[in-house]
Amino acid sequence: MQVFKLLSALLDYPTPEFLAELRQAVGEAGGARDLVLGFDREQVFSPDERLAIARFIDDALAADPTELQSRYVQTFDLTPEHSLHLTHHIFGEEKTRGPALIDLTEYLKTYGFTHPETELPDYLPLLLEFVSQLREDEAKVFLGDAGKVLKVIAENLEKVGSPYAALVRIIDNHGSLVKLAA
Repeated sequence: MQVFKLLSALLDYPTPEFLAELRQAVGEAGGARDLVLGFDREQVFSPDERLAIARFIDDALAADPTELQSRYVQTFDLTPEHSLHLTHHIFGEEKTRGPALIDLTEYLKTYGFTHPETELPDYLPLLLEFVSQLREDEAKVFLGDAGKVLKVIAENLEKVGSPYAALVRIIDNHGSLVKLAA
């Protein structure tokens, strides 16, 4: 499910290299909508969700890269309520966060997924890379387990009108579908 890999990249820090690759990919695909559809070959996402992702891409590519980077840092690095490190929203900086991070690392390893040592395993873009390697049913269960935290992050981003809110809400919705089916 490569669309989660795309979301991973869109929620990560927008480096000049990534923005250049994204611009090229959009051009080659014939537009952001077609690019997103190409990533969502399984059509896991609804047309409205794909459109929201395409709009995010168009807006990101229309923005000044330095402004986009500044907005990212302000949104995610300087505002704890928006942190993309999921366990931060559960444990804060308490000592109990460490064992949760270790458990998550071990869980990811059971699937053969390893992450760079420079990044904590609860970083949402990293987890979306992991999810992109799962079957759809496994992805929904995994995202469902993170649902409460994703919902909090999405709500916090929505309160400040962040363009990232739509992406996090889409991810949260895909985990919420498991709860509805149960």
